[in-house]
Amino acid sequence: MKKSLYWIFAIIITLSAAYYQRKTGPTYPKRVDIQVNNKTYGIKLVRSIEIGNRQYVKLAIEDTTARATLHYKRFKTDDAYQSAEFSYEVKPVNSFIMNKIFKLTEEKGFFAEVPEQPAAGKIEYYIDIIDKSGKSTYFKDEPVVIRFKGAVPSKYLTPHILLMFIAMLLSTLAGLMAIGKHPSYKRTGVWTFVFLLLGGLVLGPVVQHHAFGEAWTGIPFGWDLTDNKTLIAVLFWTLAVFGNRREKRPGLIILASFMLLLIYSIPHSMFGSELDYNSGEVVQGIILNSII
Repeated sequence: MKKSLYWIFAIIITLSAAYYQRKTGPTYPKRVDIQVNNKTYGIKLVRSIEIGNRQYVKLAIEDTTARATLHYKRFKTDDAYQSAEFSYEVKPVNSFIMNKIFKLTEEKGFFAEVPEQPAAGKIEYYIDIIDKSGKSTYFKDEPVVIRFKGAVPSKYLTPHILLMFIAMLLSTLAGLMAIGKHPSYKRTGVWTFVFLLLGGLVLGPVVQHHAFGEAWTGIPFGWDLTDNKTLIAVLFWTLAVFGNRREKRPGLIILASFMLLLIYSIPHSMFGSELDYNSGEVVQGIILNSII
């Protein structure tokens, strides 16, 4: 098979896995349909907030005759729910990309402020909406959870994301080449290993430290799934690269490629860092409900 075809298949598989991870992660906005006065609105509910930026829950509803209330409390505590009324506002969008590329300069809807939490702190919330037909309550039985994170400088975050994507792409390419016995599979595997080390074990802890105050919460210090996924991937690729140094063992490359694709298809941050409000320590958290 031509080398270009390996690249095409690798790109398709990698983009599909990245899209799946983004759609299923528990910190990405939760999509839900809400009816107000017989009109259906597709709403994106926030599940991740950067400390010091956009400290609110937004309902993208245009009907200003409706009223809405946010009920919230700290996650995994015995706190009583507090309430905040939504108000209809028009807020400016201060983003070069959104302004220049997407031509979006403002956002309209109902907004309710939420109290800022420390890094890795979480708030759970549900919503009441009142329209002409009465009151409807959403997510009271399974509240939506927001995780707060510190700001990560773009000089660290951008190369981290880029290097991890390239590592995943090259890993898939190496696996396909190993299956097809293409002579470049060993060299591609080495580059996969290099990008994975730089993106995962060098920049990954830097990003984690800025976001949650802890550089590494995986084995042997904890069970953070994101960190442990990186560790497992590096171990498999270490075995694959060094196992192919003196002889051809395409099976090891195929195994490492499959494992990287498998573990990075697990929803991102599902078992991520979480602030224990009782001890004040950052521990491994879990959000199983409503991950889409």
